Amino acid sequence: MNNGERRRLNGEIEEDDDDEEGSDGGLEAWERTYADERSWESLQEDESGLLRPVDNNTLYHAQYRRRIRSLSSQATTARIQKGLIRYLYIVVDLSRAATEMDFRPSRMVMVAKQVEGFIREFFDQNPLSQLGLVTIKDGVAHCLTDLGGSPESHVKALMGKLECSGESSLQNALDLVHGYLNQIPSYGHREVLILYSALSTCDPGDIMETIQKCKKSKIRCSVIGLSAEIFICKHICQETGGSYSVALDESHFKELLLEHAPPPPAIAEFAIANLIKMGFPQRAAESSIAICSCHKEAKVGGGYTCPRCKARVCELPTECRICGLTLISSPHLARSYHHLFPIVPFDEVSPSVLNDPHNRLPKSCFGCQQSLSNPGNKPSLRVTCPKCKKHFCLDCDIYIHENLHNCPGCESFRHSKSPIASEE
Repeated sequence: MNNGERRRLNGEIEEDDDDEEGSDGGLEAWERTYADERSWESLQEDESGLLRPVDNNTLYHAQYRRRIRSLSSQATTARIQKGLIRYLYIVVDLSRAATEMDFRPSRMVMVAKQVEGFIREFFDQNPLSQLGLVTIKDGVAHCLTDLGGSPESHVKALMGKLECSGESSLQNALDLVHGYLNQIPSYGHREVLILYSALSTCDPGDIMETIQKCKKSKIRCSVIGLSAEIFICKHICQETGGSYSVALDESHFKELLLEHAPPPPAIAEFAIANLIKMGFPQRAAESSIAICSCHKEAKVGGGYTCPRCKARVCELPTECRICGLTLISSPHLARSYHHLFPIVPFDEVSPSVLNDPHNRLPKSCFGCQQSLSNPGNKPSLRVTCPKCKKHFCLDCDIYIHENLHNCPGCESFRHSKSPIASEE
C-alpha cells in the first residue's frame, strides 16, 4: 500500500468520525449531558405488562380537557361576571435566585421562554386588554415596559434585559405596580402576576401596609413560585383575591401560567356595570406623514387617527395620549365575545361505542377531514359535540376550544337552515 492510498483511507476514517460526532443533531455539550436523563419517565406499562412509550398527545389532551371541564363547571354553577378589559403587570424575579439550574438550563431562561408564549396567548384571548413588564433585581423594581397592546415590543424588551443579580424585593415591586395601576379607570380590572424565584424578600419597610394598599385599590395579585411555598406570597394572594401556586417542573409552570390568560371572575363587591366611551380610529394613508403621539417622532404611513382629537397612534388597542379616549378596532371587540358565551366541552366517545361493529360511526373528522382510524383500521380516540353530534379528532377539539371558539358542525347547521327559512 503506497502513501497516497494510506492517506486516502485515513481521510475516509476521519470523515466517518466526523459524521458520528455530528449525529447528535447539533446538540451542545450540556444538552448532550442531559439528553437521556430521566428517560425512564417516557415509558409506561400497558395491560399485558409490557413497556411502551408514553403517548404525549393523549396526555396533553387529557390535561387540556380537565382544565376545560373545570372552567365549564365554574361557569355553570353561577352566573359569573368577567373583566374583558384587563390591565396586567407581569413581575419577573431576576434576582440571584433566578440563576439556579433546577429548571433547564436555568430558571431565568425557562421563565423568559414561557413568558414570551404567555404574552402572545394573553393578547389572543384578551384583545381589549393591556400588559406591562416589571423586573426585580438588586432589591429594586424596574419598569421594563409600560402598559400597551403590542406583544412584540414586550417580548423584545424582556429578551434584551435577561441579567440576574442581587436580592429580590416584593414590597418595591408592589409599590411600583400600585403607582401605575392606581391611575387605571374603574372599569378596568387591575391585576399583577408575580413569577417569583427567591425564598425571601428584602424590603425597605412594612410590606403589610403595601398589601393593604393594593387591596384597597382593587388590585388582584397572583404569584407563581419556582422554589417553595412562602408565607408572604400566600398572604398577598389571600388578601387581594389572587391565586398562589408553586411549579413542579417546566410543563407544570407553563400550565399554571396559561391559567391566567383567560379573564378571571370579577370581585363581587367591585363588579359594577359601566358604560365605556370608545373610539374606532381609521387607518391612516400609507403616504401620509404625521407625528406619532406614542413615540413623539414623525412617521410615514401606517398608524391610526383618533376620531376625537385627530392624533396619530401606532397600534391598537391603546389609549389616546392627547384626549384619553380608548381606541380599539371592531375585530378586537368581536374577539372578546367568546368569553361571554364559551363553547361547551365536547364529550369523549366511549371505547364500548367505538368497538361495537353495529355502530356506524364517521370515518373522518368533521373539522380537518382526516381519518379517525389508527393503522389496522382500529378506531382512535375521538370526541363529539353534544349539540350537533359531529365527531372530531383530538387536535380539532383543542383548536376549536382554544382558538376558533365556534363549533364547525353547529355553524354549518345554522347556515344550512337560514336559506330554508328565507324561502319560507
